[in-house]
Amino acid sequence: MRVDAGLSKLLGISRTVVVALTEAGDVLVDGRPAGKSDRLLAGAWLEVTLPQPDRPVELKAVAVPGLEIIHQDDDVVVVDKPVGVAAHPSPGWSGPTVIGGLAAAGLRISTSGAAERQGVVHRLDVGTTGVMVVAKSEHAYTVLKRAFKERTVEKRYHALVQGHPDPSVGTIDAPIDRHPRHDYRWAVVAGGKPSITHYETIEAFRAASLLDVKLETGRTHQIRVHFSALRHPCVGDLTYGSDPTLAKRLGLTRQWLHARTLGFHHPADGRWVEFTSEYPADLAAALETLADDY
Repeated sequence: MRVDAGLSKLLGISRTVVVALTEAGDVLVDGRPAGKSDRLLAGAWLEVTLPQPDRPVELKAVAVPGLEIIHQDDDVVVVDKPVGVAAHPSPGWSGPTVIGGLAAAGLRISTSGAAERQGVVHRLDVGTTGVMVVAKSEHAYTVLKRAFKERTVEKRYHALVQGHPDPSVGTIDAPIDRHPRHDYRWAVVAGGKPSITHYETIEAFRAASLLDVKLETGRTHQIRVHFSALRHPCVGDLTYGSDPTLAKRLGLTRQWLHARTLGFHHPADGRWVEFTSEYPADLAAALETLADDY
């Protein structure tokens, strides 16, 4: 493999970081500086000097308009996340976060996990709205983390995709990994992580289809990547190839993707609980516009 691709896979860092390392002379193959396009050969001696780790991201307790608490008890808090809000702080993100909003509301969250991600057991993209659970107790964090890993949590999304998927009910089983050329995107690639998406058409419009989507796995951007690979990208998702003209006509400035339902066994007593989020105004308005096309 090339140095940039090989080191990215080997060390779990982006190609951009690898390129910077090679340009700084911090990647040696058999004692000689390697370029990003040089080949890694079996038996060669590889030396990499890694950069200093990023400083921990500071958690800012800031009220988040539109962040609704659907349910809370001693173990969990379930929220309805608005658009434009990240799950937790991260390098390069200075906007509002779910964790910061909960802190501003005076809620105590589990201290498990990295400092800036305490209590976070799963995430939604900044541009994806809907239901999300955060652990309040240490016990809940452990139980929910295991549940997401073992896939005993039911995650259902509603997605508006371009065109009409054929068949109207189906399963997408295609591995996902980082895009080979664009670090900010993900893609279906050979050798990627196993990724399975089940879907069923709820309603077919002239230009798009509203789908009920159940995730069996939870890869980054999984729904967006899978339907883009089928050439039915989420409406409004310009990153993954949607039609900008259609997005503009529907008044969308982000992907039409909503975490509709989340179900899990409650950490306290194991009973099954399920929570649902209604469509936010921009997604509901887009559906109304499509319905009027008839």
